Amino acid sequence: MERERLQGNDRWRPPSREEARAGFTSSSGRCSLSSGPGLRAEQPPRYHFGLLQTPRCAASSSAGFSSDDGMGPLVLQGRADSSRSGLPPVQNSYFGDKSSYAENVSALNFTSSSSARGFNSAQIGKTPLSASRSGCRNRTPLMGYSVKSSSATSAHAVASVIVAVIEGRGLARGEVGMASIDLKNPEVVLSQFADNTTYAKVITKLKILTPLEIIMSNTACDTGNATKLFSLITENFKNVTFTSVQRKYFSESKGLEYIEQLCTSEFSTVLMEVQSKYYCLAAVAALLKYVEFIQNSVYAPKSLKIQFQGSEQTAMIDSTSALNLELLTNNRDSRNGHTLFGVLNYTKTPGGSRRLRSNILEPLIDVETINTRLDSVQELLQDEELFFGLQSVISRFLDTEQLLSVLVQIPKQDTVKTAESKITNLIYLKHTLELVDPLKDALRSCKTPLLRAYYSSLEDNRFGIILEKIKTVINDDTRYTKGCLNMRTQKCYAVKPNVNEFLDIARRTYTEIVDDIAGMITQLGEKYNLPLKTSFSSARGFFIQVNTECAALADGQFPSEFTKITKMKNVYSFTSADLIKMNERCQESLREIYHMTYLVACKLLSEIYEHIHCLYKLSDTVSMLDMLLSFAHACTLSDYVRPEFTDTLAIKQGWHPILEKISLEKPVPNNTYITEGGNFIIITGPNMSGKSTYLKQIALCQIMSQIGSFVPAEYSSFRIAEQIFTRIGMDDDIETNSSTFMKEMKEITYIIKNSNDRSLIIIDELGRGTSTEEGIGICYAVCEYLLSLKAFTLFATHFLELCHIDALYPNVENNHFEVQHVRSSAGNMEKIAYTYVLSKGHTEEKNYGLKAAEVSSLPPSIILDAKEITTRIARQMLQQQRSTPEALQQRAMYHLATRLVQTARNSRLDSDSLRIYLKGLKKKYDADCPASGPEQTLDHQ
Repeated sequence: MERERLQGNDRWRPPSREEARAGFTSSSGRCSLSSGPGLRAEQPPRYHFGLLQTPRCAASSSAGFSSDDGMGPLVLQGRADSSRSGLPPVQNSYFGDKSSYAENVSALNFTSSSSARGFNSAQIGKTPLSASRSGCRNRTPLMGYSVKSSSATSAHAVASVIVAVIEGRGLARGEVGMASIDLKNPEVVLSQFADNTTYAKVITKLKILTPLEIIMSNTACDTGNATKLFSLITENFKNVTFTSVQRKYFSESKGLEYIEQLCTSEFSTVLMEVQSKYYCLAAVAALLKYVEFIQNSVYAPKSLKIQFQGSEQTAMIDSTSALNLELLTNNRDSRNGHTLFGVLNYTKTPGGSRRLRSNILEPLIDVETINTRLDSVQELLQDEELFFGLQSVISRFLDTEQLLSVLVQIPKQDTVKTAESKITNLIYLKHTLELVDPLKDALRSCKTPLLRAYYSSLEDNRFGIILEKIKTVINDDTRYTKGCLNMRTQKCYAVKPNVNEFLDIARRTYTEIVDDIAGMITQLGEKYNLPLKTSFSSARGFFIQVNTECAALADGQFPSEFTKITKMKNVYSFTSADLIKMNERCQESLREIYHMTYLVACKLLSEIYEHIHCLYKLSDTVSMLDMLLSFAHACTLSDYVRPEFTDTLAIKQGWHPILEKISLEKPVPNNTYITEGGNFIIITGPNMSGKSTYLKQIALCQIMSQIGSFVPAEYSSFRIAEQIFTRIGMDDDIETNSSTFMKEMKEITYIIKNSNDRSLIIIDELGRGTSTEEGIGICYAVCEYLLSLKAFTLFATHFLELCHIDALYPNVENNHFEVQHVRSSAGNMEKIAYTYVLSKGHTEEKNYGLKAAEVSSLPPSIILDAKEITTRIARQMLQQQRSTPEALQQRAMYHLATRLVQTARNSRLDSDSLRIYLKGLKKKYDADCPASGPEQTLDHQ
């Protein structure tokens, strides 16, 4: 019984000592593989999984790297930030296609995601680079397969993406090629696009990737002659390691060879897409060569998912806007889940969480694809049986991308770690494939096209072929279990008996040692009259525990035989010299078992390898279904509505989705109506009246609609936004030594240079970092520039002078947040009651800064002085305006000229109507101008 308890598996236990002896006889009576030197010679030769016999790399600790193509050293230098120690801050790493193969079957767009684990042996941690790259030493993920059902933890995995970036030279400057790969996920993403001098697209894509390391050509990184692109990237990614690679490794011909050799057949259409994309081909050549170098392993032929992504498939949200809108990170507390991701994230798998994250950062712009998703979410909401059935199956899936990552890599060195990893992943593969049929059953009754497409993809007969081949070698009872000892037992006894004679011998030995450990601890307990318990951890192996309340312990004094005594809560943990030796024997026996099982696993994997790529389909299906279920789950908790897509942004009674989660009461809903004829909305109102919340609400609803989610409103219609820009906040930027005003100017410059007619622009407070006159002037000029676009723009301001711009431009609308004045019963004090209701027209409130100050703790004497000074200044400014007729004349002339230009451009009036209209303009001009003489009026023409 003690042995069965140690093994932690009631259904399937290792053979007992008697059974082992009955099934195996040896001249020595007791067999131990570790003590039989002759046994190793009889073992079959080591087998490399895959089609390619790879050379062993004995130079993993050498000072440099010599490639096998005679091109010389690969890495010239590396640069790590001086403040960096170990890995960069915990971030998510994902960059994949936001649609799926079922949404875009013609392009074979089977999306895979990054994963929460990597593959490599202990030796690979040492990278033969210069000492300056020591900060990146542990960039290769550890072998441990972290399986967590909590999507929150998996979404915040350590960064593991490596990106290669190269820019054209001469006339091709501005043409940028990028290639990225996640060390935990066998997917290569290629991009090539033209960018302007701000390199906004490059920076945005890199921010989404959250790379661990960026490699660039040595010609771009030369000290004193670095390119502008390199300077901008290093400025924006201070915590990322940069590595300089010789320019000759950026070879487009070599990149094409890599793709032809490594791309799996399902995605071979990428060759047609990238044949003329020289820069992304050059980037992928350097990237894969470098990854082979640092990982000390190569990818098996026809094993990688390689896809090309231009910059036109998704909407662009720059990193500043993502922070302002709190898409992934709460600005007050980075550990807080009050973000758009937190609101929508009810995913059950790491892949689903990553897909949700990537969609939020890069929403779709194809209306047909979005509506296909919305159809699926609607069906999940209407069919409870389908929803709960799917959710039950999806929650049992592990991370399929992690699984693929290990299966397609061929280690250059065989170690105990690589053997254990391969066995573990074989068990995970069996566990995953056994869930395909339950997933099909859950989808059988679905009706919408997208869900039907996923059901069809699961009818691939390769799933059954692989599972049958696995079951010929692996025990039916072998499965993924929680607990390190349970999982170790599963790995030891995964292979069926009589498949490998040496494996059977090693397992009998292991069983005997475990029996001996249990017996020894029982004897120790009897010897010292202590209720000893046997415990296990992956770090310590078997050890002994006893409760602190044990009466037999005199003042916590243990017999001298026990060593390494530690106390945790109410439990003492310790070991003994004999137990340490037994653990060493146990580990030695385990190494033999893992080695033998590894040989069997490699042989099995070589047989199923040609079918393994159906897992790309499966991982895509699981992650997309998980995200759609998450959207449906979010809808059941709030009264969200399905959005429509037109040329109008119309939201009836919409509210802020994040605020709803924070506040005890439902937020005050508001209406929004923006059309091409009224595309510029100026919003005014006192401080704290709700302007910033309203602006963010519009952008968040826009993003939710474009990723296929329902939105918080009674009715909603959206125009597809290709770019979303925000300028929010009044903070200095200490890192770049920028004042509030300079930060404002940088952000508004970025918007002006990159916005177009299909943009959504959110501006909250502009020009407040300088004097009032200059601020109004800058705001006015920026408004006029943006008014020349058809972009949908919301502009919140405290400068009430801007409200009069609607007299010049017919596409300007004024809205304001209402407030009510409540007189205090204790005295004559007036207080402002915020209604948070948006109304037409501009606010009539004046000096609301003083009213806000009244409710603060400023002394009443200061408030009175401030009111008096404000009144005097306002009177003086009004007097100045009255005493300067030139200013009035200039304003009247400006209004007249603007309207004349607008009439010349847009008027469709006939001659008589136009003459009447022009006479009306003249009368208005004469009325607005001071009557100081005939030269101030217009002559009749």
